[in-house]
Amino acid sequence: MLSQPLAEVLRPKKLADVVGQTEIIGENKLLSNIVKNKTPLNLIFWGPAGTGKTTLARIISRELEANMVELSAVIAKKEDITNIIGRAKVDWNLGIRTILFVDEIHRFSKAQQDTFLPFVESGLITLLGATTENPSFEIINPLLSRSRVVVLKALSDDELKIILKRGVKALKAKIEPKAVEFLAHVSGGDARSALKNLELAANLAAGAKITKEMAEQAAGKKVPVFDKKGEFHFNLISAFIKSMRAGDDTAALYYLARMVEAGEDPKFIARRMVVFASEDIGLAGNGALNMAVAAFEAIERIGMPEGGIVLSHVVTALARSKKSRETYDAWQRAKELAHKTSNLPPPLHLRNAVTGLMKDLGYGKNYKWEPGFKHELSNLPEDIDPKTNLF
Repeated sequence: MLSQPLAEVLRPKKLADVVGQTEIIGENKLLSNIVKNKTPLNLIFWGPAGTGKTTLARIISRELEANMVELSAVIAKKEDITNIIGRAKVDWNLGIRTILFVDEIHRFSKAQQDTFLPFVESGLITLLGATTENPSFEIINPLLSRSRVVVLKALSDDELKIILKRGVKALKAKIEPKAVEFLAHVSGGDARSALKNLELAANLAAGAKITKEMAEQAAGKKVPVFDKKGEFHFNLISAFIKSMRAGDDTAALYYLARMVEAGEDPKFIARRMVVFASEDIGLAGNGALNMAVAAFEAIERIGMPEGGIVLSHVVTALARSKKSRETYDAWQRAKELAHKTSNLPPPLHLRNAVTGLMKDLGYGKNYKWEPGFKHELSNLPEDIDPKTNLF
């Protein structure tokens, strides 16, 4: 067996070995450019657990040949920061850069964050922070303004399979394809969790091939029948939307629970609710959109399982709300008309006369800047019937 946890053994040492996060790693991408050009930058890594925040911080520090100091905001005190600053000043005089990595930086109080702000600003330390919480709410504005927020995404099942196969090789184990599928799916985008479950399953197998049943036992649960890319996934979300549309709050809540229990991304559900609030409720309930957006923001801020209470609350409200497709249908007609007439200029009287020549040409002619003003001419382009009504 391995002397270290499997996740630690497989922790990438260079960006080329990192799986996923292709929006920030790769040719001309942010992190790759930092490493390539040796240009330190204050970064706040924001993303779910097991997506590589600590790994990326260590890779950057190694590539920049800096002295990396790791600090956990859960247990750190103000004095710890003071000591780090003192050592950083000594290293600075020796020509050595200090990178301070603060894990769970959102746990630091404003006073603690203020402590190292001047040294971040002066360049004495380069700050790399990691958080699972929205930095907009948890990090002080002066620190945010001097840092770049880097968003990390939960790993896909396919990306987790790549990592799991590396783990199988490191363990010198054998595994059924269905067990790999299961471990990837049940881990919810968390590489650390996937490798921990794999290691437990290998222990249960004791040299035999790892089966799906062993993987389920290691993970401590079974995944409900739910394929995020398959028909069942789309059938559930369709049933969820159509139940709200029909005003059936019981069915809507049932399908919500089905998706949550199956491990669906709650932000995906909340996004669909935001769309539903405009598409199906629209002008019939002007508070619906605000409520749906608030639900999405609440999910971002508090996560699950408490976020399920918020989703339940808002789903019930949306299902019970009056429905109107007026603005949705008008928007479809507006897009169709715009597509057919995309080359038509706005009428002269609606254009700003910013020069004397424009005024002479009739720009803004007879237009009055006053509430409710209606010009004698149509506000639509000249070649569109002025009686056109999209509603």
